[in-house]
Amino acid sequence: MNEELKTLLSRPTASIPDVGRVCFGLARQASYAAAKTGDIPTIKVGRSLFVPTSALRKILGIEAAA
Repeated sequence: MNEELKTLLSRPTASIPDVGRVCFGLARQASYAAAKTGDIPTIKVGRSLFVPTSALRKILGIEAAA
């Protein structure tokens, strides 16, 4: 696991563009399209969308640190 992915997963949430780029190699617009279709899980906080890193770990097959 590279350092950028470790940093991303160390927080409870991450931005959609960061997740798309780091985890899936997607551009910003493609990341939002994947989030819109549900391929990238999101939660809404106010008017903002975030990716919960716990759900991202499940998709990537990475166990959460105990």
